[in-house]
Amino acid sequence: MKFRSLPVLAAMLALPVLAAEEPKVPPGDAVAIFAGGCFWCVESDFDKVPGVVATISGYTGGHKVDPSYQEVSSGTTGHAESVEVIYDPKKVTYEHLLDVFWVSVDPTVKDRQFCDTGNQYRTAIFYSNDEQRRAAEESKKKIEATKPFKAPIVTEITMAGTFYPAETYHQDFYLKNPVRYKFYRTGCGRDARLKELWGARAGAH
Repeated sequence: MKFRSLPVLAAMLALPVLAAEEPKVPPGDAVAIFAGGCFWCVESDFDKVPGVVATISGYTGGHKVDPSYQEVSSGTTGHAESVEVIYDPKKVTYEHLLDVFWVSVDPTVKDRQFCDTGNQYRTAIFYSNDEQRRAAEESKKKIEATKPFKAPIVTEITMAGTFYPAETYHQDFYLKNPVRYKFYRTGCGRDARLKELWGARAGAH
């Protein structure tokens, strides 16, 4: 079941469909990029993490330059709904962000997260350098050894390409439209499935 539609949401919110500007990363801060299905939910999860400075919903991992939500939703651009996480490494480590990522997604399914289906909803860790790649691979090994379920991990670990910020109405959607966001997240069964997979670890920050 689909809960989102670009024309319907834009009309309901009465907001212009404009791409958001990517904020500059403050000196001393760092960037991590994750794909975990609906970027509204991923944004909400990472905003709760102490040390996270900002989150930006967007698209990456595909071939289309400067894609729109409608294009990405068609599943033809190769992009995944993703979130760029700007964080202060003095307050939170990349390794901890990886830990948060794993228990915030269902890493057992390919090209799908909860009620959303298509390669645009795949789970992925997009690394920016060798240090992040090694950390991501080590975290995957740790999760594979400690996961409380039998299904294999299919989340991809791949080099980051260009990150395109999503339209402005997607940014901080869970804050600007809390009722609609809660309806979507609950109706999609996200938290119920996470609890089923991870137990008490689900949503740990």
